[in-house]
Amino acid sequence: MEFYHAPGSCSQATHILLREAKLDFRPCKVDILSRALEDGSDYAQTNPNGYVPALVLDDGMVLTENVAILDWIATQSAGLLPEGTMGRTRHLQMLGFISTEIHKPFIPLFFLEDEAESGCLREILGPRFRWIGSNFEGDYIFGDRFTGADAFLYVMLRWAGMVGLETPDMFEAFIEQAERRQSVRSVLAAEGMKPLRRAA
Repeated sequence: MEFYHAPGSCSQATHILLREAKLDFRPCKVDILSRALEDGSDYAQTNPNGYVPALVLDDGMVLTENVAILDWIATQSAGLLPEGTMGRTRHLQMLGFISTEIHKPFIPLFFLEDEAESGCLREILGPRFRWIGSNFEGDYIFGDRFTGADAFLYVMLRWAGMVGLETPDMFEAFIEQAERRQSVRSVLAAEGMKPLRRAA
């Protein structure tokens, strides 16, 4: 299985969950600006859309879109979905929210120079982070189980730190918990990034 990613991008969530699930994969780093792989080949041959993540399964099927990939990984290993008959549906609901309501509107904050437009996006994102925080059921979103939604949220909180976006104080404990996990520590090391919290 081949995993196409760019360090620090949204694909970091997939990277974390792959390690949580203890799946065998070969990481392939993508330059998302040039859409080139480390060997110089064209990433568009794998994913014509050009963005990450992408997962090429052993049978050759190519999976794209974080929500779909995180859902697939979660079904491959016990304990990565919320409990109950509606566990997977609830997980998909949260993944969909993070993807459409936080991840997508977040991206322009890295490029906007207009303070008014940037301020507008910050005002939009703040309540959305607070809504997720209000739905926490324990150490993680769904209690004591670390899921793909938690991995995705962790990456978005890293992005928030990069642009100085304030998020609810309760996420401090979440970040510390996440960064104690071997999967997160391994991914940060592999992608050449430091933990957000020194105590991790």
